[in-house]
Formats: sequence, structure tokens, C-alpha cells
Amino acid sequence: MNQLSEELRKHLHAGTVIPAHPLALNAERQLDERMQRQLSRYYMASGAGGIAVGVHSTQFEIRDPEVNLYEKVLALAAEEISNADLDRPFLKVAGICGPTAQAVNESKIALKHGYDIGLLSMGGLQDWSEAQILGRVKAVAAVIPVFGFYLQPSVGGRIFSYDFWLAFAEIENVEAIKCASFNRYQTLDVMRAVAHSKRCNQIAMYTGNDDNIVADLLTTYRFDINGKTVEKPFIGGLLGHWAVWTTKAVELLNDIKAYRLNPTATQANELLTKGVEVTDTNAAMFDPSHGFHGCIPGIHEVLRRQGLLEGRWCLNPKEELSNGQMEEIERVYKAYPHLNDDEFVKTFLKNQGA
Repeated sequence: MNQLSEELRKHLHAGTVIPAHPLALNAERQLDERMQRQLSRYYMASGAGGIAVGVHSTQFEIRDPEVNLYEKVLALAAEEISNADLDRPFLKVAGICGPTAQAVNESKIALKHGYDIGLLSMGGLQDWSEAQILGRVKAVAAVIPVFGFYLQPSVGGRIFSYDFWLAFAEIENVEAIKCASFNRYQTLDVMRAVAHSKRCNQIAMYTGNDDNIVADLLTTYRFDINGKTVEKPFIGGLLGHWAVWTTKAVELLNDIKAYRLNPTATQANELLTKGVEVTDTNAAMFDPSHGFHGCIPGIHEVLRRQGLLEGRWCLNPKEELSNGQMEEIERVYKAYPHLNDDEFVKTFLKNQGA
């Protein structure tokens, strides 16, 4: 059983920004290796504390036999991180999905390329019982540390019971859980289950609720457990939304951490207001009004505007911006100029010789 180093565990539990890494393609929908590597360098330069590769934002089609890019994109990101020789902790998170055999194999591929932890998707297992899925988690955790993932049903996830999450939290080598249920009730189920778990203090909670990022990070969940008060907060985020404007995400998390140390009503109001602005921006990029159809092209369009991608091409030609989505992206760009990091990106690209 591979485990996190103590340095990385402390880093994970301190709370950090982990962008979900997109896939850079050219007009022929082939991997653009130069831009893929440049994206990884951008995330490191932005101050992110890790990257998640091979996840939804990297496009699940990378696993299709005719595409066969899963190991390639993991290797490219790992090489860039190694070449950067960072003087700070940086988490390499590998997306892992599929039935047990596939998930275990992907875990081994991730370890081969030096990944620290696997973000284990629960998607695509609709006919499995909760007990079967927990068995799959245990099989993966025997290979690589696990970052759990509660994925919303509208993009392939399913709803799990409180008892499922309580059993999940008790599994050795589960180090963190990303909650992306996009639902306050289901989010509460996970937080309550983890708080009741014997491993409560060993599990780092990360928001994946792109519709509620700031409020998640400001909230402490408090429960009375056998007469004792137990508190559990979200401490960081692993988000597709943070794949764009990443330096501003790092600033935002730092502001929230500072507020937690010295809270004031004025700062709380400012952060909550910014949270609504972030959610409005996310709606333009992630396209919830069309069932999230344009979420990946929406991310790509913002990166294209900044010069971090050549275009917004996806492996699936049918994945394009929805009707009106371009106008929505333009609207939020104008409405919230303080949320973008265009100036940082200009300097970064200039330093890259781009």
C-alpha cells in the first residue's frame, strides 16, 4: 500500500488550490503537447498546490482505445512538475475511473508516473450496489491513496446514502474527499458522515461544488456526537472552475484562510458577495442552463482568449459551446474584471517566449 508522505499529507490538510487539468488539442483534435505542457507550467506558476490530471476536465475519452491518451497526459504533467524542481509541496492527483479492474490498473499507471493520490470517480457504476462500490474503493486504496469524489447525477454521478459515506470514510488510505454533489443536502450527508467517522481528522474535505465555492470554504460544519462537539470544514478545492483564472483562485483561498484566522463581519460580507460573482461566472463557463453540455468548451474558451490554448476543440466534435454561452462568457468577463488573471497570463506567456 503506497501512502502519502507526511509533507504532502500536511500540505493536503492545510488546504490548497488544485485545478482540474484540461486537454490541449489542435484543430485536428490531436494532442498539442506544447500547449499541454505549458498549461501545467501555468498552474505551477499560479501558485496552485497541485493539479488533477486524467479527470473530467481532461475528457474521459482519453481512455478510449482509439484515443489512448490517459497515460500520455499523466506522463507529460509529471515531467513538467519534475522539471520545475519546485521548492514547495505540490500534489500530483490522477483521475481514476471505471470498474474495479480498470480502476486498479489506472492506479498502477499513476504510481508508475509518480502520482501521489488518485481521484476516484464513482461515475458509470449505476447498477452497482453501494457495497460493491465500497469494495472497489478498498481495492484502489490498497494500491494508491484515495481522494474520494461525490459526483453530481447530472454529469454521470449518483446519489449515495449517509451510511455509504460513513463506511467510505472508515477505509484506510482514504486521505480526502471532493464533494461535487452540487446539492446542499447531499453535501451535508458527506460532512456529517465524515464527522461521525473514527477517521474524521484523517480526511481532508475539498469542495468540488462549483456553484458554491466560497460559501463551502467559509462554512464550518458542526455536529454533536455523543455529547462532544465535532467540527469539520472544507479546507480547499479541487475544481474545474479553478482551471481558469488560477492565480485569482489562489488569492481567494488565501483571503478565506486569513478571514478564518481573524473573522470580521465586513470581510464575511465581501467574501460572500464575491462568492455570488464566482458562481455567476461559473454558470457562464459550465453551462448549467443546458445540462452542463458546454462545460469543457467553456473552460477552453476562456483559456483560448488568454492564449493558453489554441482553440476550444474537444475530442468529441459534438462538444461545443451551447447557444448563448459565448455571450454569457463575454458578459461575466465585463461584469467581473477583478476575477480574471489576464495580466498575469500575459506576463507568464511572455516569460515562456510565447
